[in-house]
Amino acid sequence: MGTYKKLAADTAIYGLSSILGRVLNWLLTPYYSFIFLTGEFGVMTNLYSYVAILLVILTYGMETSFFRFASKSDNPVRIYSTTMISVFSTSVLFLLVFILLKNPLAQLIQYPQHPEYIVWFAIILAIDAFTAIPFAWIRIENKPMKFAIIKLVNIAFNIGFNLFFLTFCPWILKNNPGSVIGLIYSPAIGVGYVFISNLLASLITLFMLMPDILKVSLRFDKAVLKQMCYYGFPVLIVGIAGMLSQGIDKILIPFLLPESQKPMEQLGIYGANFKMAVLMNMFIQAFRYAFEPFFFARGNSKEDPVVYARVMNYFVIFGLFIFLGMTMYIDVLKIIINEQYHSGLKVVPIILMANLIYGMYYTQSLWYKVTDKTKYGAYQSIIEAIVAITLNILLIPIYGYMGSAAALFTSYIVVLTISYFLGQKYYPVPYNLKKIAVYFVIALVLYVASKLVETSQSLVNYAVGTLFIGIFTAAVFTIEKNELKSLFKFSKKK
Repeated sequence: MGTYKKLAADTAIYGLSSILGRVLNWLLTPYYSFIFLTGEFGVMTNLYSYVAILLVILTYGMETSFFRFASKSDNPVRIYSTTMISVFSTSVLFLLVFILLKNPLAQLIQYPQHPEYIVWFAIILAIDAFTAIPFAWIRIENKPMKFAIIKLVNIAFNIGFNLFFLTFCPWILKNNPGSVIGLIYSPAIGVGYVFISNLLASLITLFMLMPDILKVSLRFDKAVLKQMCYYGFPVLIVGIAGMLSQGIDKILIPFLLPESQKPMEQLGIYGANFKMAVLMNMFIQAFRYAFEPFFFARGNSKEDPVVYARVMNYFVIFGLFIFLGMTMYIDVLKIIINEQYHSGLKVVPIILMANLIYGMYYTQSLWYKVTDKTKYGAYQSIIEAIVAITLNILLIPIYGYMGSAAALFTSYIVVLTISYFLGQKYYPVPYNLKKIAVYFVIALVLYVASKLVETSQSLVNYAVGTLFIGIFTAAVFTIEKNELKSLFKFSKKK
């Protein structure tokens, strides 16, 4: 039981930064919905999709490689130093290139009037890519509280700067037109202040991490870097493919929908409701931060496959609880976001389930990392990206952003299926597929039933939703009763 308690404890602590932090950050979504028009929200959604893909490229698998090599090395500081020098060098090079090419790049992504966006995001990306390594070092040192505090401070400053630029400054200028605030604030920048706030918060994070950066004597090991790049390159492909699957829809919508259908407005509605599914992402992110160091540190114990099978089982249970909780109380979202975004609420259940499927894939795909067969991770992720891109191109012109949601869900199902069969060949894990399937069937039947009995009375819907969640809880307890008893008995013996 100690193994599971350690993973659960670390997940909970990392969750402080991931869950609490993302909740705070997520509150910006309803805040933006009352400040920006759907088209302006579309600009944010579009640009941050480029950022997500570029950030994966800029870290080029070095974070995962660092975990793998540092956990095995008798001199992890040397691994840390080498990794940090490598990522710093590539980040600076990227920054210089993007600054020099800001005008053609702005033209390429359809923002010719705003080349400053390219500069701002280049700085953000360079900082975030570089600081990923000090953050990884903190996790290797098993300091989840320090990790959480720095992450939360970053989010607090980001929110604070948003409130300052988007609410405080306009209010001051409205009531005092001659205020000194006019020297640092221009209404014409508009949505650009979201990006400026992000930039300032990233700079503050870099400053907070400086002690962890400067305390290490810089030593560069070319041979180690070569090995890390060889290991990390397939991870890079996996990351790019994963980000393409998640973000290519938000990049393609402006290109695939005619202007008569107002693509940026559709993208804004889609982007806002996509973020409504953030609770599932928070759970997966918190789990990922704890799970990755956890399984790398375990070595090659014979009991590992059984441990991983149990972890998957409980991951699915908690994920389905989140799915049911979000979908049963989805009317709450109508209260906290502007009415102009309500038409996109229908996409939330699809995105929630898609994210749960991807979380299962992440948990199950440990096999190619443990066995150092990362090339297979690259192959299956390439297939995932191809499916996502193809379906987006086919479905967006017909179904708009609903086609995007369907493409995302399908690509995740495909990659999970491929990874499962390959994993069972190279690193067999006794997953209880029957039990997992039962949980999915129960959850989906309850969800469909809630839609069938849905009324115009929110309180009635909440009552029915609460009842259905109670039924799911009872089903889980009944199925897991013996397993839980054995785990707790084992814990007491410990």
